[in-house]
Amino acid sequence: MENNYIISGIQQVGVGCEQFEEAWKWYIAMFGMDVRILEDDTVAAKMLPYTGNVPQKRHACIAVNLQGGGGFEIWQYSQRKPQPLGFEIEAADLGIFAAKLKTRNADAYRRQLAARIVQDDGKKAGGRVGTLHTSPDGRKSFTVLDPWGNYFQVVEDDYVFIDEHRLGGGVTGAMMGSTDIDKALPIYRDILGYDTVVYDRTGTFDDLSDIKGGNGRFRRVMLSHSRPRRGAFAPLFGPSTIELLQALDRQPRKIYEGRFWGDPGFIQLCFDVTNMRALEQKCNALGFPFTVDSCKDAGHFDMGEASGHFTYIEDPDGTLIELVEAHKITVLKRPHIYIDMLTRNREKPFPRLFFRLMGMNKVKL
Repeated sequence: MENNYIISGIQQVGVGCEQFEEAWKWYIAMFGMDVRILEDDTVAAKMLPYTGNVPQKRHACIAVNLQGGGGFEIWQYSQRKPQPLGFEIEAADLGIFAAKLKTRNADAYRRQLAARIVQDDGKKAGGRVGTLHTSPDGRKSFTVLDPWGNYFQVVEDDYVFIDEHRLGGGVTGAMMGSTDIDKALPIYRDILGYDTVVYDRTGTFDDLSDIKGGNGRFRRVMLSHSRPRRGAFAPLFGPSTIELLQALDRQPRKIYEGRFWGDPGFIQLCFDVTNMRALEQKCNALGFPFTVDSCKDAGHFDMGEASGHFTYIEDPDGTLIELVEAHKITVLKRPHIYIDMLTRNREKPFPRLFFRLMGMNKVKL
């Protein structure tokens, strides 16, 4: 394995919310995030640096769209009142200010989502769908704002994993604010493998116009990976990009300043990895040490239906990057069928049949 570790792709983007069930229903209806990978209602005891040094109970799930791409980790505090953002997010604010989703047909999907905003009874489902634009890489795109102030850039992408005859797919990247893109590049390029610069442009951009503050001047750097990702879940995740934006005519605000991990908004971007300890060496060498390590004193972290090892690192502006290595994965609860990831070839992709079995866990509206 190159660098003795594998980054298999974006597993999920964390979405903190105040109303778990309402948010999940909206993401199913709009984005097809209907396959439950796991759901948990326990105490987050390992995230003390980001939860006020107090273990916090929360209700969370990971859900995916089998058309391909990463999923959502939908997350709500169970006992503590979530603290919403006290201002409207603007383009290039520090943190993840927009998640990228994929579609096979941007024009048709935009019209479909716009129609879904208004329900059959005429009541507003909430949210807003922007106009169609062409992004700097030449792909069609549009912006969706959910009812809770989270932005999604939907980009045209012909990669489909399992064709369920949907127009939309899962997470294909993220847009992050940065105060100095050159300082942020090592974490995304040298650690996470986004080694190709798709574009590096400075100016104003039409495709940002539906994001608050998007009419300003920015430096935009989009990164992709030159080699296909490897690993068991790589075919599901597919190719992805990272886009870093630096505001040139205003002072950006930090999205999670004074708030806890898990409060409303995009919490973290999570990557599926293999060989965490080798990855730790790389992170240390480049000056991005683990800020959280679930298995510092043990071999596994039990997550009920699964077990594994998760860690966190921060980019220079404090944006959280989660790294997850799966050790055990439950395929079926009854009878209990699971896969021991540590005894199989870690580079070998799971067959599509495995993911079709996962599809049996679809959540109905």
